[in-house]
Order: sequence, then structure tokens, then C-alpha cells
Amino acid sequence: MSQVRYTLADSDAVNVPIAATAATFNKGFNVPGGAVDELIIRFTLTGVTAGDIDADFPNLINQLRIIINGETTFDFVAGYSGATQNTPSTLGYLLNSLGPGRSVEMNSSQTAKESWLRIPIGKNIAPGISRIEYTIAYNALANAATSGTIQWWIRYNDAMQTSVNVGAATTATYANTTQQIVVRVPQNVPGTLAGVLIQNDATTDTDLTDYRVVSQSEFAMDVDQWRMLNGDAYNGVLYADDDTLNSLTYAQECSGSVFLPLYQLALSDDLRMQVTATTAGTLSATPVITSPIAGKAAPAQVQTESVPTNIAKSVLEASGAQN
Repeated sequence: MSQVRYTLADSDAVNVPIAATAATFNKGFNVPGGAVDELIIRFTLTGVTAGDIDADFPNLINQLRIIINGETTFDFVAGYSGATQNTPSTLGYLLNSLGPGRSVEMNSSQTAKESWLRIPIGKNIAPGISRIEYTIAYNALANAATSGTIQWWIRYNDAMQTSVNVGAATTATYANTTQQIVVRVPQNVPGTLAGVLIQNDATTDTDLTDYRVVSQSEFAMDVDQWRMLNGDAYNGVLYADDDTLNSLTYAQECSGSVFLPLYQLALSDDLRMQVTATTAGTLSATPVITSPIAGKAAPAQVQTESVPTNIAKSVLEASGAQN
């Protein structure tokens, strides 16, 4: 019988975004071996000035890299972000594109914040002691907060079905034309492409108008059609807005970004795309790779209900195409 188990692996009050200047932190901690389904990062902030964080909390995060036993499993860099950005964050949008509820927060106060990021991992790490290292870069608050905490929780789950790797982004400059870009994918990671996150270098949503995945279509599709396919257009983007407390805000887009579902495209080649733009700028493309995995049971009290998780399936279910 499968089992879910939660472990608090690390907690501190230092590596948190409380300063009025940008800051980057690097830290590592030891964890027990087992079937690591996901990492849960919990943030709290107190003494925040009202209006300092206009929209969801991950707008504070410019970079997040997670390394497990020397292997990079999650490598995110924001194309644009800022504490006063009053739109959904690209990090929160990416995570929720991999399954609803992966980036959430309690939107009950403008001055006290509580937020969670659930990072899908799907990795069996060796028995004994393993090591997780992370780099996290924060944007500056306009006014320093009083205090905060960051906690790293591990969810062990031997019913997990997929291993997930969010690879390093490929950046490319674009001009006012249609051009081809090649998104490099990791060569040492097995699996298939579940999707790719395209980010502009600003929240302007009219810069990049059409995308064509060369291996999957003879025609370009505009960004709104991609948002129909990935579920965004069906009020699929949820985020916190501190002007509307005690609830989350629905949106049909993460302005300047779009997640393209690729339906487990084979990794036999790099991802080749055509992009149409109305101006010049820089974009980034972050690949999401999944592969099947068989979890191993952990020695502990056994529950009677399994909790299967499958990122490839959740990406597909967000699309209306399967109905």
C-alpha cells in the first residue's frame, strides 16, 4: 500500500525577501532518502507596507534553482518580475500550469503574507542522507518588511508516477518579423516534453503574437488560441491581488507569458519553433520534461488510500482538446 509522508527539512528567518534591496541566497540542507514527490516552500512575511506586493507573492522571486545530489532538477529565471508588478507572476503561472494549486497564498492581509510553492520533483533519492542545494534571488521591496520565514517541506509519495525536470531556459532576441528559434533541451535527462514556458522581457502582451511548434503544426497559432488550448482562456489563471482581499483573482492570461502544452513531444531533437513579433526584444523558453517513474515504499505507518500524481496528465487535462 502506498504512503504519503511530510518532512520539514529546513527553516530559517534569513533567506527571505524582507529587504528594500534585491538579494540572492544560496543554502543547502540534508534530507532523508526516499520517493520525493514534491518540495513545498512556505514563506511568511510580517510588517509589509501596504501596496509593496501588489499581486501574488512569487512576483518577488526572480530566480529559483534546486539541485538534488548534484543534479539540477528545477531551474527558473523570470523574464520579468517585480514586487509592485500588479499581474500574475511567471513563476506562479508556470507552477499552476503543471497542476492547479501549486502556487497559492492566503490573501487575507496587505501587511502580512503567507505563500506556498509546490515544486514537482518525482525522484527516488538514495537511502540514507541526501543533499538539496538551492539558489533563490529576490526582487527589492519598496519598503523593508519587519521579519519573515522560509520553510522547506518534502512530500514523500511512493505512488508518484512522473519525474519532472524544469530545465534551464533558452534566451533569444527577436525582431519585428517571423523568426525561428531553437529551444535547447537537456541531453542527459530522460523523458519527453510536457510543455514550454515562453516569457517576454516585459509584461507587454502584444509584443509576441504567434507561435508555431514546427513538429506539431504547419500553421502558426496566435497567443489567444494557445491560451484556449492550455486552459488559460477558461479563467485558468488564478492569483492573489492585495486590492481584493480574502479571495483570489481570476484571469485569462499571464500577460507577457504563455505556457505551450506539447503533449509529451519526443526529445529526439531540440524544440524548433517559429515566433512572430511586432517589435524587438528578448524572450526566454523554459522546457518542462517528464518521464515515468516507479516510486519505492518508505518504512512507516501505511495509509489505505494512494495519491497518484502525474504532471504529464495534469498538463493534458488543462486543455479542452481531450474533451
